[in-house]
Amino acid sequence: MRYPAVLRLASLCTLLCVLGAAQAVDYVTVGEASAILYDAPSLKAKKLFVVSRYMPFEAIVTLDNWVKVRDRTGGLYWLEKHALTNKKYVVVIPPLVDVRAEPDEGAARVCQVRAQVALEWFESTGTGWIKVRHKDGETGFVRSSEVWGE
Repeated sequence: MRYPAVLRLASLCTLLCVLGAAQAVDYVTVGEASAILYDAPSLKAKKLFVVSRYMPFEAIVTLDNWVKVRDRTGGLYWLEKHALTNKKYVVVIPPLVDVRAEPDEGAARVCQVRAQVALEWFESTGTGWIKVRHKDGETGFVRSSEVWGE
């Protein structure tokens, strides 16, 4: 009788671990012209950096009017919630990235984008490419490994 209870408990623990690992990473983007990164969720906290519009962050936790975020390098900061938008952006990682007309390395190049440039995210193809738009209007595809914030 004791073994079925242990088996059920082990199954439950396994299920909880799998569900926890399956949660998607939630990204947020700065929507205002600029935003201040703080070291704590308070206007009286130390101001660390100023970031510009379209900078993506991984949302860690929301606390009232504040969101704890992680940047591409792993740094943790607090942002005022009102400074964020639901529009999704990614930033280019390598020094230069080709935006392609189709999700294929052999497709025509639409434009080239330099590191740290923000691109509006539209969709993931599921094949390692994402559809993006540059602020100048060019739309195309980049490899998901070449951007951060997806």
